[in-house]
Amino acid sequence: MDEGGVVEREYRKRRKQPRTQLMLLGLLLVNAFVQTNRVSADGGSGRDWWGPPVFGLVVFLAIARIALEQFRARTRVTAAGITAQGPVRARTWAWSEVYDIRVEQAPRGSGRAAPQWLTYLYDFQGRRFLLPHLDDWQVDDPYAEVAELCLAAAPLRSLTWERRPDVEERILRGAVRRRAGTWGAYGALGVFFVSFVVDIWWVATGRPDHPFVLMVCVPLASGVALAAGLDRYWRIRPPRTPARQP
Repeated sequence: MDEGGVVEREYRKRRKQPRTQLMLLGLLLVNAFVQTNRVSADGGSGRDWWGPPVFGLVVFLAIARIALEQFRARTRVTAAGITAQGPVRARTWAWSEVYDIRVEQAPRGSGRAAPQWLTYLYDFQGRRFLLPHLDDWQVDDPYAEVAELCLAAAPLRSLTWERRPDVEERILRGAVRRRAGTWGAYGALGVFFVSFVVDIWWVATGRPDHPFVLMVCVPLASGVALAAGLDRYWRIRPPRTPARQP
């Protein structure tokens, strides 16, 4: 305990990276290798000169991202406030700047292969920020942890933890945008796999293929259109987002 009764804690990586995530990363890297080592567009036997450098850059960025996220990211709680250290940058909030801390369900159904409950900090503008490693993958009971932190921090705040309608409205609007964006990304990914199969079929049948249009332009356009449509629909009928709040 420190002054004000706040427990000083730091949440870091405690468990290893799930194997399913590593397998998915491997599949993406294999696809990147195939795409960057395609036969030249002129039909010759040579390879595009930029393939190996691009593939090496993709591998380097992927490994660097995972390493930074796993070993550098952390959440530190003190009497002064909360610091969320991301893979690259850190951000600190004084307790008076924190509107709420909420434990919410992760936006994907991945079973126990990844955290199912994540912890977010909300400021008074309704913006949401992830608190790294304060989840059910690294903490036995994130809900109890957050409840304890909010109770201990109450004397340090100039305001109570009461809900404000204007902030709640902004939070709901942000949740709608994120959910629409998530489903847009899922749709883009599905279109990408379909485009990948079509591209392989075109190559196998000797037809001219257009990999950039098929696997970049078409998925991106589809994802943006789906996200925009869902965002417009959910403005009228907001989706229910499971959340656990202390």
